[in-house]
This record gives sequence, structure tokens and C-alpha cells, in this order.
Amino acid sequence: MPPSTAAGTLDLEHLREWIGRSETVRDIVTPHLVAAFRATLDVEPGTPKPGDEAPAAIHWCLAPATVPMSGLGPDGHPSRGGFLPPVPLPRRMWAGGRLELEGPLLVGDEVERRSLVRDVVRKEGRTGELCFVTVDHEISTSRGRAIRERQDLVYREAAPKTASTSRGPEGAAAKASQEAPQSDEQKPVTADSVRLFRYSALTFNGHRIHYDRRYCIEEEGYPGLVVHGPLQATWLLHYAAELKGKLPKTFDFRGVKPFFDGIPATLNATKKDDGLSLWVAADGAPTMQATAAW
Repeated sequence: MPPSTAAGTLDLEHLREWIGRSETVRDIVTPHLVAAFRATLDVEPGTPKPGDEAPAAIHWCLAPATVPMSGLGPDGHPSRGGFLPPVPLPRRMWAGGRLELEGPLLVGDEVERRSLVRDVVRKEGRTGELCFVTVDHEISTSRGRAIRERQDLVYREAAPKTASTSRGPEGAAAKASQEAPQSDEQKPVTADSVRLFRYSALTFNGHRIHYDRRYCIEEEGYPGLVVHGPLQATWLLHYAAELKGKLPKTFDFRGVKPFFDGIPATLNATKKDDGLSLWVAADGAPTMQATAAW
């Protein structure tokens, strides 16, 4: 892993050499995966059969990186380098993205995902240096392309060891300023340690912030386990389909605040001219926002 060129400065020129890199991976939508995915969402798993439509967002469970234990970093992620640029900032999170849903995935499908690093950008955030990596994906089956996706990854500096263990962002005033607007529709949702463990298992995600409470608190400075960004996006996508009776054509989403396990939470929606504005709220404060259009 190349170090920073100077204190607080990324070697952006080196990292941008990854722009244009691509990879192609394949996997199969198995009946077991579909049943386990439904069960994790607290839906009756049923008996999935070949040709049945698979749940939306199950593609995030397909073809995960399978790295030997010796190839993992201290946070449980694969060590830096390879397809993604070796950003030396220690905290990695899924910031958001966009889905264009062109067709369903079916039980039994062999799925191909073609990925391309589109951009690498450095920014200065409120908490220090940030690096954003944008990746484009195309998910296809024998019937053609099913999903186009843009995925935004963010790398951040380490949190100070004295980070607050409160569940709010920076106290009551900050929480009040981030409270969600009034929703037209609302539904409770539960994010406990068992659900987070199940989702990590489905996605073969070894990132310790989702299951190792001591690591979260002592190393990352978080007050609890972090709820996966893709899981929150999955909830909102399914909620949009539930409210409208069908999946949207496009779905844009971004994380706005960490969501920790055990906090009372809701899925929320308000009507827009061309669809819905949606968000997850934990203790009344939005953690992920999305828009769905039909």
C-alpha cells in the first residue's frame, strides 16, 4: 500500500491510475440465497423455484470478494489494492449510489457483473480528508442487462480515540437540525445484531463494524454496530415497491448519518411528482435518503 505523500495528503495522482480498471465476475441466484434473503428481511422465505422472480437488491449478495483470511486487513475488509485503488485512509463506507432497474433476476439465473472504476476524487470534509471512489456496474443474465448501478464509496480518516459514545451525531442541537420532515407513509423497522450478522453473512462482508461491538467502540469510535448501507437501501427500495405496487425504474440513494443497532427506526415516504422521496430515520434523524421514480 503506498503511503500518503505528506501528512494529510493523498497521492491522488497514483490513486487515479485505477480509473478505467475493470473486472467481470459471475454467480448464480440459488433458491437458498433467495430464501435466506427473504428471511433476513423478515419475509416468509417460502420455497423458491427456478424461474421465480428474485427479490429486488439481491444482486448485492452475488459474487462477493472471497479473499483468504490472510488477505484481510485489520477491519475485516480485503487488504487494499487489486480492482479498487489502495486508498490509505482507514475508514471505508458505502456512501450511496443509483440503480436503473431494467429487468428482474430470476431464481436459477447465472448473473454476470461487469465493473469499472469511473472516478477517484479527494475532498476535505468536516472531519478531515475524504476520498470518494465511484464504480459503475452492469448486472446481466442470459436475457440481457437487468441492472445498471453507480456505487459511491467513501474513505475517511480514523476517528479520535476520544470520540463520543452518544448515539446522536454531536448532541441535541445537531440532532434537532437533522430531524426528518413529516412523512405521508411510515413503517417501523428493526436493526438488531442478529439481522446485521445475517446480512453480513449473505453478502460475505467481513467488515467488523457490522458485528464486532468492541472493535466498533474501541477502534472506530462508534457507539454501536453500524447498520449496512445496502441493507438500508434494500429496505427503502422494497418499501417504495410496496407503496406503488411495482419496482421503480430508477432509485437514487445516499447515506447521510450512521445508523447504529438498537435505535428505534422507521421507513418513511412522501409523494413527489414523478415518484417518492424516502428515508430511513433512527430516533427521528435521517440516516439514508432516497428518491424512486417510475
